[in-house]
Amino acid sequence: MFIDTAQIEIASGKGGSGIVSFHREKFIPKGGPDGGNGGKGGDVILTADQKLHTLMDYAYKRKYKAGNGRPGGSNNRKGASGKDLKIRLPVGTIVFDRGTDELLGDLTADGQQLAAARGGRGGFGNAHFKSSINRAPRAFTPGEEGEYHSLRLELKLLADVGLVGLPNAGKSTLLSRLSAARPKIAPYPFTTLIPNLGIVKAGEYSSFVMADIPGLIEGAHQGKGLGDEFLRHIERTQILLFLIDITSNDIGRDYHTLENELESFDPALIKKPRLTALTKADLLSDLPQDFTLPVDIVISAVSGYNLLQLTGMLYDRLKQAWSVEDLQGSEL
Repeated sequence: MFIDTAQIEIASGKGGSGIVSFHREKFIPKGGPDGGNGGKGGDVILTADQKLHTLMDYAYKRKYKAGNGRPGGSNNRKGASGKDLKIRLPVGTIVFDRGTDELLGDLTADGQQLAAARGGRGGFGNAHFKSSINRAPRAFTPGEEGEYHSLRLELKLLADVGLVGLPNAGKSTLLSRLSAARPKIAPYPFTTLIPNLGIVKAGEYSSFVMADIPGLIEGAHQGKGLGDEFLRHIERTQILLFLIDITSNDIGRDYHTLENELESFDPALIKKPRLTALTKADLLSDLPQDFTLPVDIVISAVSGYNLLQLTGMLYDRLKQAWSVEDLQGSEL
């Protein structure tokens, strides 16, 4: 099951309390204060893990707590720190505070960590309060409470190329032909119910990640169909590949429907670099030559027609996008 949103509650550990203790030995009946400090409470740490691909685990278990610090001991022994709690999340997870809607972190790299709740500090034992004026203090402080947060998690898949098209435009078939991904394929709309990722080889040592999302329909940005649930997954893509069924009764209308839905969901999407491919060329004996919209290539995922050329075009466009990113990064 693919789940890309979740809500969880996290609490770090409480700090251990300091204690009141006085040193006692056989020949030292009235030794000085030796009450140790309490240990620090455990942190809650969110960690990105590229082996995970869904937030499913957090749809069922929603409360998480790190370990409490232990109290101090005699002979100035400090209490043990509470055990940190590490929560593994898929790469691409965005973390928000549910109460304030503040963005707390964006886990975009494998192994990246976010300390989402800091453990409370340990309290002071009475040895801490000893002074020249007060040689036998009986004061101590309790450990601090840990932090509590209610979090909203959103997963946005990380891919280089995002496939965009109406239902049954051939997106899943194309992904299955260009990569090892095996999405469900059938000759009826809305076969794809979840986003799918595949790695596409673009040469002996080159590759890129392609994402197939459920088909868009007019009004998807308003909740119609499935598109509004998954459009977020193409926000991070470098380029978009529009796929349009060449046998459609109105190719131009299909193209503008895709543009309108992307722009209505997020105006930034329509500004992304993109290519447009007409699919299902195997269904026509004579391919049209002139189009009233910007068509970059005509393909057939079933027969393999122009797939090698399409892969090359996508990779060339990606290299341009990566170069722009590198240039912008060097200017910062």
